[in-house]
Amino acid sequence: MPASVNVREIVLDTLLLITRDGEYSHVALKSVLDKYQYLQKRERAFITRVVEGTLEHMIEIDYIINRFSKISVNKMKPVIRIILRCGVYQMKYMDSVPDRAVCNESVKLAEKKGFRNLSGFVNGVLRNISRSLDGIEYPKEERANLSVQYSLPEWLVSQWLREYDADTVRSMGEAFFAERPTCIRCNTSAISREELVKCLREEGVSVSEDKEIPWALYIEGYDYLTKLDSFRRGYFYVQDLSSMEAALWAAPKKGGVVLDVCAAPGGKALHIAELMEGSGTVIARDLTEYKVGLMQENIERSGLCNIKAQQWDAKIFDEEYKGAVDIVIADLPCSGLGVLGRKTDLKYKMTPEMQEQLAELQREILSVVCGYVKAGGRLLYSTCTIHKKENEENAKWFLESHQDFELLREQQRLPGVYRGDGFYMALFQRKDSGGNG
Repeated sequence: MPASVNVREIVLDTLLLITRDGEYSHVALKSVLDKYQYLQKRERAFITRVVEGTLEHMIEIDYIINRFSKISVNKMKPVIRIILRCGVYQMKYMDSVPDRAVCNESVKLAEKKGFRNLSGFVNGVLRNISRSLDGIEYPKEERANLSVQYSLPEWLVSQWLREYDADTVRSMGEAFFAERPTCIRCNTSAISREELVKCLREEGVSVSEDKEIPWALYIEGYDYLTKLDSFRRGYFYVQDLSSMEAALWAAPKKGGVVLDVCAAPGGKALHIAELMEGSGTVIARDLTEYKVGLMQENIERSGLCNIKAQQWDAKIFDEEYKGAVDIVIADLPCSGLGVLGRKTDLKYKMTPEMQEQLAELQREILSVVCGYVKAGGRLLYSTCTIHKKENEENAKWFLESHQDFELLREQQRLPGVYRGDGFYMALFQRKDSGGNG
């Protein structure tokens, strides 16, 4: 048995990886949980809750700390900053941890990390916050209030207030905070939904069925996915409802050719391959060897034979498929603001300048991949963001620039308004054989 570990120190080190070193939260947390699988379930749950919760509420937490600290959060040493953030999160959002214990453990952690001289500062700030937490006043001005209440950067709140009304922005903020069970898609080529439900329940997993999408289930109460035999056998994939809608919109036919140009980890491509019932060909491409490897693992688990993974740069036109594809899926790199409930740190990494660059990249890729669509074929453009320049405005630009296509339908799914993640889809159809766009 490995030597005992301090779960609060694991939380601290994980958050330093994310906030100081720039690691993505879902990558860092998965790596940590894989490393410490031997810990008890409640200890791993504590690590997950505090890491995700501290990130989720970080702007609000910093607002609170700054009201009680003579040193602003941004000027603190990274270790002390994270210790205080975790402490405030536990005091405000975890009733199971007494405030006195939070203060004591935070002081011990500061000392263990070599900051004995700052342990009194940590203790003083947290105890003052503990005494006054229930009476903290939030900003009155609408933009600042939404930013603090929902821990959204002010520039993002301003952008959304230009595109949506305040009630919609508030609904989105609340949706990102809402706890949701894991949404999975049944691999109907391997097992029926009814059989999968039975199998999962026999494994001790709580399962509920979606009333609208026949492949969708919600699971809770499991330890970790790879421990489930049903997962290892490829009976299901983790996939959001919004993403499942993409295959329904694409409506593939048996024997067709489908090209997914930015496919990793392959959920949509696999879903389409299943709907084609083993017929036709689905080509799932992505840029890096690592991403292609992820897709290959999922393909092998699925047992499907009508799908293959390839490494390819979507910005480069492939003459082999010129005008030869029935359906092109272009789920393109985006700002990811529709999935902040699952990838919280994206809101701190994204900037308006990066959004501009992504919108341009999307246009570049669309101009290339539309050339694969045969006459009468379809192009499904999608993103997991909430930003009109990357979504509706890009769809409008595409139609103006490629007049051999027509728009069949489009939809912006907003968190809190629709079920599932924030997601945008636009379905185009080629009117004639044309060229490569």
